[in-house]
Amino acid sequence: MSTTIETILMRRSVREYTDDPVSEKDINTILDCARWAPSGLNNQPWKFIVVRDEDTIKNLAQCTHYSTTVLRSKVLVAVYLDNAEIYHHDKDVMAIGAAIQNMLLACVELGLGSVWLGEILKQAEKVNSILEVPENYELMAVIAIGKPVEKERTSSRKSIAELTFENKFGNKWTGSN
Repeated sequence: MSTTIETILMRRSVREYTDDPVSEKDINTILDCARWAPSGLNNQPWKFIVVRDEDTIKNLAQCTHYSTTVLRSKVLVAVYLDNAEIYHHDKDVMAIGAAIQNMLLACVELGLGSVWLGEILKQAEKVNSILEVPENYELMAVIAIGKPVEKERTSSRKSIAELTFENKFGNKWTGSN
């Protein structure tokens, strides 16, 4: 098993999956990791819908430009903000982001591929209709999960110096790393 830092640095968005199923044990591990994300006042404002039904996956694929990714996945997890559990909207949205990141990192550890689908939010009403979600829930994302097709995946990031300041905005970070 790798370290947390190695897992973070290895994580990539995976959009191509094999036909292999994702085990219920792995799904439960992913959900368990999600629920242990931090949240303000420990309110745990999230709800998850696990989608494995092929017809439902096909219907959800029509809600995004990334339909091929959705159709190739074996599991979708729709992530919702439960407005009945709200503490502070912005803080709760950030907590859900942490829960999603936990899911993505858990997938890496389990040898699974995943991608955070945000573009599907443009069709939130349609997604909610397909999944029969009550009005007080706000769609935050859909996570596509599957066994990754083996291939080289690369990514790049801006340098720390481009993103970081020291003490005040405009004072470039000069940390030696």
